[in-house]
Order: sequence, then C-alpha cells, then structure tokens
Amino acid sequence: MSTAVKICGITRGDDALAAAQLGAYALGFIFYAKSPRGVAPQRAAEIIRGLPPFITAVGLFVNPEESDIERVLARVPLNLLQFHGEETPEFCARFELPYIKAARVRAGLDLLQYAQHYSAARGLLLDAFVEGAHGGTGAAFDWSLVPRELPLPVILSGGLTPNNVAAAIRRVKPWAVDVSSGVEASPGIKDPRKIAAFMKEVRSAEV
Repeated sequence: MSTAVKICGITRGDDALAAAQLGAYALGFIFYAKSPRGVAPQRAAEIIRGLPPFITAVGLFVNPEESDIERVLARVPLNLLQFHGEETPEFCARFELPYIKAARVRAGLDLLQYAQHYSAARGLLLDAFVEGAHGGTGAAFDWSLVPRELPLPVILSGGLTPNNVAAAIRRVKPWAVDVSSGVEASPGIKDPRKIAAFMKEVRSAEV
C-alpha cells in the first residue's frame, strides 16, 4: 500500500506547487492565529485555486467558533477539515465537509476509545503531546503507544523528518504521514530539497 503524504503549514504558492509536484496527496492550511504557520483565508484561497487536480486542501482549526469556520469556508475551497483542539464529535460533524481529528498522544490516552468517540471522522491524526501546544512542535512521541488495530485510518504526525519517517512507517504502518517543520527552512517556509528527501524516504519504506 502506498503511504499518503500531507504537507502542513503551507503559506506560499511555490511551496504548495513543489509539494504537489513531488508527490504530496494533501496540503494543510492553518487557520489558527497563534500558529507561526497561520495563513489568511484570502491567501489560502489563492494558493488552492492554483493547485493541480486531485490534491486535497485541508483546513486546520484549533478550538474555533462555528462562525470562524463558516467565515473561512465562505472564502476558501477546502476539501477536508482538521480539528486539533478539544472539539466535540458533534461540533466536528456540523459542517458540510468530511473531517479528521487530531489526538495528542501520551501514556494513558486510550486511543481505541478516542477513535470510537470520533467514529464519524475520516481518520485519526496522531501527534505528540506537548503541554500548551496544539501541534507544529517538531516533537515526536513513542510510536509503541499506537494500538495495532484502530477503527479509523491513522495519519501519523509529530516530529517526522527525512531521517525518521521510513522507520515510523515500518513501525506504525499508517495510512498517511503528516509533516510540517520537518521539511521547512523556517516556520511556514518549505524547503523543496527537504520535501524531496522526505518523499524518497516514504517510498523507501514501502519496498
């Protein structure tokens, strides 16, 4: 099975096109004011409209108000929503788009129960738990905490780089991997060489 790749924290059109050309399945756009990778809706819309076909545009939100999402959706042609906070299943399902739900993994979190709680999600994104942060930390977590059989497709995130993504895929066998800081020159600015190296390692893990 081919492992899908999502490049998150896109802020520039050139980075989006480079990621797509190098084989990314999805691109993430962060609508969270506290993130150094946040992007304005108008800018995200311009980038997405310039993408080639079959690339999924994902909008990432952290504990938003319903009006925040509606305001973004009125301007931005998103395909998928990603919730990275403490949103309830009812809230996540309130919008006319499929969604994925992030879980910040640490010892004691029952991922089987978490997945059942968000059973309507298209996938479960597993990220590292860092106190006071909602992703984008560059920190990895203990992959042995991921159960063998989760009822939702797993999107593995958290501290992935060209140096460790192949080992992560072999260990966890996720449906997809999600990377942001691991392919950057600086927050929000992607490095095409790092993206290419990352993609090469993803493919090497599938042999």
